[in-house]
Amino acid sequence: MRIQNLTAHFFQGNILPQETEMVGWSALVHSLGVAAPVRNPSCVSQKYILGSKRTDGTWNIYDKRYRPESTLEGHLTFAIRHETIDLLVLKRILQAVPETALIEMIRAKPIGTTARKIWFFFETLTGKRLDIPDAPAVKAVDALDPSRYYTGGNLISRRHRVRDNLLGTGELCPVIRRTPKLEKMIALDLPAKTRDTIGKASAQLIAHAANFVLLEDSRASFEIEGEHPPVNRLERWGHAVMEAGKRPLRQAEIYHLHNILFGSDRSKTTGYRTEEVFLGRRNRNYEPLPEFIGARRNDVERMMTALNECGDRLRNSGINPVLHAACVAFGFVYIHPFTDGNGRLHRCLIHQILAERGFTPPQMVFPVSSVMLNRIDDYGATLKTHSGPLMQFIAWRALPNGNVEVTNDTSDLYRYYDCTNEAEFLYDCILQTIEFDLPREIDYLKRHDAVVKRIINAFDVPNRTAEDIIMLIRRNGGVFPKKRRKKEFPELTESQIAALEAIVAEGFDGFDQE
Repeated sequence: MRIQNLTAHFFQGNILPQETEMVGWSALVHSLGVAAPVRNPSCVSQKYILGSKRTDGTWNIYDKRYRPESTLEGHLTFAIRHETIDLLVLKRILQAVPETALIEMIRAKPIGTTARKIWFFFETLTGKRLDIPDAPAVKAVDALDPSRYYTGGNLISRRHRVRDNLLGTGELCPVIRRTPKLEKMIALDLPAKTRDTIGKASAQLIAHAANFVLLEDSRASFEIEGEHPPVNRLERWGHAVMEAGKRPLRQAEIYHLHNILFGSDRSKTTGYRTEEVFLGRRNRNYEPLPEFIGARRNDVERMMTALNECGDRLRNSGINPVLHAACVAFGFVYIHPFTDGNGRLHRCLIHQILAERGFTPPQMVFPVSSVMLNRIDDYGATLKTHSGPLMQFIAWRALPNGNVEVTNDTSDLYRYYDCTNEAEFLYDCILQTIEFDLPREIDYLKRHDAVVKRIINAFDVPNRTAEDIIMLIRRNGGVFPKKRRKKEFPELTESQIAALEAIVAEGFDGFDQE
């Protein structure tokens, strides 16, 4: 099958570099009229290129020696060998090609590596079966190259003689590329760093630190959504987070977490949403201006079932827990299965998986929401990097009630996603909590307890009074506030006030500058 018209000046809003022609995913998407975003398109130069490859904006430009044959097989082979695998693009290309062309290509090279991979991907992603007999008994090839991607199981598809090492299934499958950053992060062995940090503190101190970071994480998770709930609601949500990992992640558990999130608010119904959902604004006429639209309401339950199955596959494969958490938590927020609460549940799922996989210490969470709040622009950019390019492929219309109605089949947009950036961002957040936030909190509590003891010993006051004195002095820049001391501590002399201020200053010397 020939692939033509590869020298257009524009491709998906990107200007094609001069003296080049599209190859791989971009060539196939352009030639076949496929509706899918190619995030880093490739082209081949008419000239030699130093180092064989360079970048120009979003384009990867290859040396002219890389130019494939202008056929379906040629461009698919180039894409699989040289470009990042994109299961959404691949599936839609394979659906756009006549099955007879695929059958002809596979029959011509029944033991060819590329032919068997394409055959495997077609039947896995589409659920259809080509009229081809099973492959001969040759050595199985990997669906994904383990040197380029993090992979899952090793079940061999005997029909294709392909080792199915995908992270998910044909119903939902993320991809994570092996990057220097992720390789470095995994090599750090962060659970061991955590054990080393908390191993130097008493059990009581660790329990105190765990309660504090849990409250801060809960507070931050709500604040990201622009909410400032009362303490009792934060504590209720914190209790739900602390239950993370105790039960398998299934529909009932997700419903349970959603119910805890909204408590007695009867306006929030239990169950997946029955209407569309979008993020964005509305104009002055209350018409929607969506920046992101979740999966269609009729697709949600099937998508969530597939996401849980993906989670099972990741768990059973023994893949790194942070990568596991990124795949499930970000897949969840892209589907957006509820009318409200998706962001908080998405962050709770991170705790759920890290706890279940034993990555976090028992009865403790890493306050990743606090880090996400402090890096809210990076967090938003990470989400939009995936979701932004999809919007041009979602057809929708505005409804009188201010919502939207999706008018085309968008299910594949949520089934397949590259989760590399999300995994890197999540690792950054966890590293911040382990190397800075948790040690800092333990240091603070050690200092606080030592200052409390000094005040009790020097002034013979109850523990609670000593803690109140510390709070008043620290909140007032190291000085005992005059109004409060006259009202609540009239018995203290000027020399005693000065002594208390000195104790607090000495105890926390250097802490606020860390």
